[in-house]
Formats: sequence, structure tokens, C-alpha cells
Amino acid sequence: MFRRERSIPLRGSAAALCNNLSVLQLPACSLTHFGVVHGPSAQLLSAVPEGVPLAQRQLHAKEGPGVSPPLITQVHWCVLPFRVLLVLTSHRGIQMYESDGSVMVYWHALDAGDASLVQAVFARGIAASGHFICVGTWSGRVLVFDIPAKGPNIVLNEELAGHRTPVTDIATEPAQEQEPTGEKGKGSSCLSPQDCVADMVTADDSGLLCVWRSGPEFKLLTRIPGFGVPCPSVQLWQGTIAAGYGNGQVRLYEASTGTLRVQIDAHARAICALDLAPEVGKLLSAAEDTFVHIWKLNRSQEGGYVEVEHCHGECVPDTQVCGARFCDPSGSSFAVTGYDLAEILRFSSM
Repeated sequence: MFRRERSIPLRGSAAALCNNLSVLQLPACSLTHFGVVHGPSAQLLSAVPEGVPLAQRQLHAKEGPGVSPPLITQVHWCVLPFRVLLVLTSHRGIQMYESDGSVMVYWHALDAGDASLVQAVFARGIAASGHFICVGTWSGRVLVFDIPAKGPNIVLNEELAGHRTPVTDIATEPAQEQEPTGEKGKGSSCLSPQDCVADMVTADDSGLLCVWRSGPEFKLLTRIPGFGVPCPSVQLWQGTIAAGYGNGQVRLYEASTGTLRVQIDAHARAICALDLAPEVGKLLSAAEDTFVHIWKLNRSQEGGYVEVEHCHGECVPDTQVCGARFCDPSGSSFAVTGYDLAEILRFSSM
């Protein structure tokens, strides 16, 4: 069970964007950083465990060609093996900052050359994989940036072509060194167990999922077809993909094969955010129906099947939830944002 804690006030409110909350916990400093997007700016807040805000900072999207200020689409902290960067995406480009947002270390402008006159240009979907940062785009391509141990010498390493519609979200986890089980999914190109190590998944507006093996060169392992609704949010845990869809369903797939393991009719409206507590296998789902649910995932010893148990449900009355994240890897607390809500709601286990 969870109880409501002291909320954190925002200077503005949260925009109606999926995955509109990023959380970075700093246990050594007893601090938690929160990032929320509203229009052309992102608000960064630091708070102690009791919820008292200590510092706030506003970041704005870098201006590019055009008469109107660019709108920010997502803000996300990327934890790399040797540094932490704050990544901000917009309709003009991709900005990377030091973790506190004080110094911009890289700016990548989006090339609108392939876009039609009526097609929106933007970046969306951010994740770290090893020493790479991956960012999705409106064209369906995923940009892979090689990040140095320090300094601004960031390089666009490659572009991954797996989607035909705009990327919505990207999830990664450290590579699981085990031989996959089950039959190969549609489109699988694994040649050996090592080739089948799936440690990144990308989703798009059509509901298609692409499963990748990261490395100096990323390799597409398999495609999991959509079924007519978008997939706004994905997570990856111990070789299991958790995907949240626009019809309120959460589906769990085997990452290495694309096999559907579990289907949950979790929400009455579109899911806007998923998150995972990796230490305990808790899955958080949040949707436009005002509900946040927490599920416990367990992998069975025989056959690698996934068992799911519902642990908690929380209603945020009269609020279109647009972001939700665990605040620690054990899943003992979580935070929620809502459209036009001028505060971050916090909940902790009793």
C-alpha cells in the first residue's frame, strides 16, 4: 500500500505529453531531481525525501529557424557508466546538458529535408545504452550518439532504420547474457545466442516494436507488429518487454523472440507512461483514466514465463495523468504529473 506524501509545487503546469516526468535519484546527496515539460520550457526541481523543494531551474528549447519558439517534447536524465547527462528534445533539435542543467554540452539540429510541408518535425524517445544515447525522431529513425567520458565531443554514431512512423519511446537495460528460449519471432535474424542478446526496444505511433542488440553497431533482432493503436511507452526488464498501448492494454513480450506472454486490460483509456523498479520487478502504469497501477512481475523457473500480480491502484481525481515514475530502484515511492496540474504528486509505501 502507498500513501500520499507532500507534493512538490511547479511554477507552471505539466503539458499533455506522454512520459512527461523524468526522475533522477542521488542517494549520496539525499536528493531527487524531477524534470517536467511545459510548452517551450522544461522545469527542473531538486527535493529532499520529505518533498521540500531546494532548487528550481528553467531550460528553454534552443532557437532554430522559424518564427515561433520550439516546443519541447521530452526531458530525460541518461545515466551512463561514467557520467549523467540531461537530454532535452524539441521540434528543432536535441540538446544535451550536464546533469544539473547548468551547461549545454551538445546541440543537434533536426534535418527537415525529408519531411513534407504538412509533417511535423520533432524528436521524442530518449534512452542510454552503454556509452550511447539513443533518441527517436518523427521519421521513425533512431539517432545513436557516442558519448565520451567527459567533454562535449559527442558524435552521431549511426541512424537506426526500423520504423516507418514516428518513434514514441525507447527502453534499454544492461545486456542479459543468457541463451534465449522459445521459437524465434517474426523478423528475427539471430545467428547465435550472443547475437540474440536483446537490450533495447523502440516503439512507434503504429504500435510496432523493434528489438535491438546494442554495441559498436546496433543490430535489429526482431519486429513485434502493432495492432492498430499506438504504443506511447515501453520498458525492458530481464529480457521481458512491457508495452503500454493507446487502448489501455499492457502487453508483456519475450524480448529475444517477440512472443506474447501476458496481456492485461489495465486501464480504461490510453496509457501515457510505464516505469520499472529493476531491483524488485515492479511495473508502474499510468493512463488518461486518472489511475496509476503497480504490478509485480515474476519470471517462472520453468519455461521463462512471466507471472503478474496487481499490487496497488491509485486514483488522481479529475486529472489526466501524463507522467509517472518510480523515485527509487526498489519501487518504494513514485511520483505523478497531470495535465494542467501545477504540482508533482508523491506517494510512498506504508
